[in-house]
Parts: sequence; structure tokens; C-alpha cells
Amino acid sequence: LRQRLAVASAVAGVATAGWLYLRHQKEQQQRARRLRHLRALSLGQGDFELRDTSGTPRRKKDFLGRWVLLYFGFTHCPDVCPEELEKLSRAVELLERDPALPPVQPLFVTVDPERDDAAALARYLRDFHPRLLGLTGTTEQVREAAAKFRVYVSAGPPDADGDYVVDHSVLTFLVGPDGIFRDCYGRSSTAEEVARSVRAHMDTYEALPP
Repeated sequence: LRQRLAVASAVAGVATAGWLYLRHQKEQQQRARRLRHLRALSLGQGDFELRDTSGTPRRKKDFLGRWVLLYFGFTHCPDVCPEELEKLSRAVELLERDPALPPVQPLFVTVDPERDDAAALARYLRDFHPRLLGLTGTTEQVREAAAKFRVYVSAGPPDADGDYVVDHSVLTFLVGPDGIFRDCYGRSSTAEEVARSVRAHMDTYEALPP
């Protein structure tokens, strides 16, 4: 009886090991397919030239080696942008609770450079995460940066006071340390969901070859 139990246990162990191996292989194949898809998608692949609130030139390649959460918006936005930046800031704070995780760099790129110069961005971003970095530039530079991430931007007509609203895509982009787009989050995503997603990407991260 003991011998039969030992044989049965050995067979079960082999079967379990085989199942785990096949599952591991399947997960690796799924990750490889996703990485190839991201490379083919080429979202956010190109570099950009902008300036931060201190006037320092910034390019996307300056953030290589770091995880980045990037949001396009404008400081005169009445409600959506403040809500999204609060959510972004909260997600970064949640991730910072685990010192074992690599730091995340939050970025805010204006889609309204006519009004959002460096001083305006600095004043506006004081209300959010202390490491949230604001980026601006010329109209052409901002347009090119938005186009790299396929962000829709359209300024509405000015009112009698010269004020106007800029319609734009409401998405927060996750960029990996290799500079490649990894995920994006819309208005329906909570800060907790964004943080969990970013952590999952960190746990399964594989750099794409150049």
C-alpha cells in the first residue's frame, strides 16, 4: 500500500510540475506577444522637446530608466484635469508606500502653451504631488508631443473675455523604463486601480529590445 501511495504521489508530483511548466510557458508566450504588440503599436515612441518649470530643456529620453505616469492637460481646465491629477498623485503616493518598488515619475504636459508658461505651471502644480513635473514649450513642440501619444487636442473659440476651453483626450499614460508605452488609464480608473496596474507591470517588466 505504501509503495502504491508513493507511486501515486510521484505521478501526481510529475503531473503538477508539468502543468506548472506549461502554464509558465503560456505566460511567457503571452508576455512576448504583448511586447511585440507594444513595439508594433509604436505609441509614444518618438522623442519630444519641451521645458520644465525651471526652464530646463526636457526630452523623453531624459526619463529612460524610470517608470513614468504622464498626463496631458491644461491649467485652466475647470474640473477634469484637477481630478485626474489628484488621482495620478494619489496613485503615486500609494506606490511610494512600498519602498521595494522603483519610484514613479509623474509628468504633466500642457496642451495650452499659450497660457501655460513655466510660471503658470509652477503655480498650478503646487497643489498636487510634490514630484509632479510640468512641461511646456512652443505650440509646435506641444502639438508634436501630443501627436506622439495620439492625444487629441482642439482649442475652442474664445468667449467675450478671451477665455477658452481646450478639448483633449483624457488619458494617463504609463511609460516603462525603456521609454515604451505600457498602458493607459481613463477617467473610470481609480487611483487604487492605477496603482495596482502599475505594480503588476513592474512585477512582469521585460525591456523591449531597441
